[in-house]
Amino acid sequence: MSMTDNVADMLTRIRNAYKSKLINVSFPSSKIKTSILDVLQKEGYIKDYITTQKNNISYTEVALKYSVNGDASICEIHRVSKPGKRVYSPIKDLKGYYNNMGIYILSTPYGVMSDREAHIKNVGGEVICKVF
Repeated sequence: MSMTDNVADMLTRIRNAYKSKLINVSFPSSKIKTSILDVLQKEGYIKDYITTQKNNISYTEVALKYSVNGDASICEIHRVSKPGKRVYSPIKDLKGYYNNMGIYILSTPYGVMSDREAHIKNVGGEVICKVF
């Protein structure tokens, strides 16, 4: 059975791993997933990630980040734009998520970036997900 939405699967695996207090989580790799993980790492939501090859299939393993008292660095992570309903937004319509404590991750003509970086470059795009 083929998977329809690989990004939603990745976000769900990360969300479930945080709820289960796991140290790391792995899933099949792709370019869009790697781009999203780059943004999450740059914004400080995950520690690190590595991509490995097993039986000609590449997997990504993400090291999850917790605070000193064991709280997860990601409280909420949701898919916004889905294969059945794409959501595009100009940058002026993207207000701060959770009073600028959370981020939107966008796919723009300049690559995948956070809403903060998109504001600096003054570019909109497809809203992939929101993270808090």
